[in-house]
Amino acid sequence: MSGRKPIFVATHPRACSTAFERVFMTRRDILHCVHEPFGDAFYFGPERLSERYEKDEAARKASGFDQVTFKDVVDRLLSPTDNEGKRVFIKDIAHYLLPPNQKPASIAPSLRESHAGALADGTAPNSAGAGGASHSTPAVPNPTVIPLEVLRKFHFTFLIRHPRRAIPSYYRCTVPPLSARTGFHQFIPAEAGYDELRRLFDYLLQEGVISRGRRQPQQQQPHKNEQQNGDDDVPAPANTANIVNGPSSSSSSSSSSSSDDSVPITVIDADDLLDKPAEVVRAFCAAVGIDYRDAMLRWAGDAEGQRLAEAAFAKWDGFHDDAIASCELRARGHAKATPTEEEEDEEWREKYGEEAQKVIRACVDANVADYEYLKSFAIQV
Repeated sequence: MSGRKPIFVATHPRACSTAFERVFMTRRDILHCVHEPFGDAFYFGPERLSERYEKDEAARKASGFDQVTFKDVVDRLLSPTDNEGKRVFIKDIAHYLLPPNQKPASIAPSLRESHAGALADGTAPNSAGAGGASHSTPAVPNPTVIPLEVLRKFHFTFLIRHPRRAIPSYYRCTVPPLSARTGFHQFIPAEAGYDELRRLFDYLLQEGVISRGRRQPQQQQPHKNEQQNGDDDVPAPANTANIVNGPSSSSSSSSSSSSDDSVPITVIDADDLLDKPAEVVRAFCAAVGIDYRDAMLRWAGDAEGQRLAEAAFAKWDGFHDDAIASCELRARGHAKATPTEEEEDEEWREKYGEEAQKVIRACVDANVADYEYLKSFAIQV
């Protein structure tokens, strides 16, 4: 039943994804939002994949997540105890599911043990991850540490932003003065996340978890305890023609397999979101089966929603200041102009210095192709 699957917005850092998540935090009548849960296991837990805190045991323990496994995260998402029967909405960074630097992936030990004999990928012994825990090698090229049978339980969607916007924004979070709050004291190009997002997308397409032109799921109905406000109820159009775009074949699979439970490809570009928030959110709602309301774009005066947002976003201090301070998602007055490379380089040089400009430029250029590939699937509004 794809209409009740947890919605998983897979993205990369600095894609305006927290602003997008904030929109759906207004729908407490039908949604239970979870903010970046897989980072707990990726950075801090015994099965951690990232090297960022590998030599900082004190930071891992201080996080409170040093014992969190990938199974713990999956269990919390698929069997939540505090969601009051609401549909789960997850916003998370895709590279938290994959080993960095295109290292071979293997199913996380905690999930391998819990799914023994039932993995859709097949397993065999393999080497240890960054945290020292042994993993298992899948027989098919699953790029993640999550079994395919588990990935199928989520309704995957994707949010992207051009590297020329996202990479400098991420760099700023890793240098003073902001790094004093974020705790990220080094820019790691592997955390840009475009390569991992594309490989996850291609794998899900190949396996029929997502597919082209699938029937839209039925709209999610308001929670039984919700008091209706007729002025805000705006049914989303069931226009699938404008939801799915992209090449007629994937670079990884010219004829992706299709499952009866697959969901339509849904990719959102952050610039489209910022230019036309109502249209993009409406189209997204249609794709995932949620009734759209204009009021989703405004949360001024919602004290309880603000309290919940601040509590959720406090997990990554310094990264979400704009989303915390916001009160609405409003269209930009005009489309953002695209600077020349020379103008970009000069801006980055003035802000961060000569060497930093070179690092940023190299990282931007390395990720443009993956961004443009995913952009070719973006919804058109």
